[in-house]
Amino acid sequence: MDKEQQYKLVFRHLDKNGDGKLSPTELQTCIARMGGELSSEEAEIAAELMDSDGDGLLSLEDLVRVVEDANDEQKVNDLKMVFKMYEDIECGSCITAKSLRRMLSRLGESRTVDECELMITNFDLDGNSVLDFDEFQDMMLSS
Repeated sequence: MDKEQQYKLVFRHLDKNGDGKLSPTELQTCIARMGGELSSEEAEIAAELMDSDGDGLLSLEDLVRVVEDANDEQKVNDLKMVFKMYEDIECGSCITAKSLRRMLSRLGESRTVDECELMITNFDLDGNSVLDFDEFQDMMLSS
């Protein structure tokens, strides 16, 4: 089952009245089933914020967009944590060939500084011989 089919299955399960839209009440029930709490007013506000066509209800597309956006945000947060493991504090929030070599060594991957410089060069967009977070993110998401 692909991702789209999974979204459709979950959406149909949440759409209790089968109208093809999630109402604030259906959203409130969904949150409650996951162990959370959402008042009627909060559910209406959440639906309005996530709704793309202004009808106050969530379509399948709205649900997919919200879930995917949350996944993207989580990916960025995860990458920020990983970046901190590699960064060279002396450099000021960047990854140098030496800091990359040190972290790879800790992970059991032996590389020379020259090899690390080459790895950095492939993703160093501004040519300063180090990776900032944006370059690191591009590198990680491209692989």
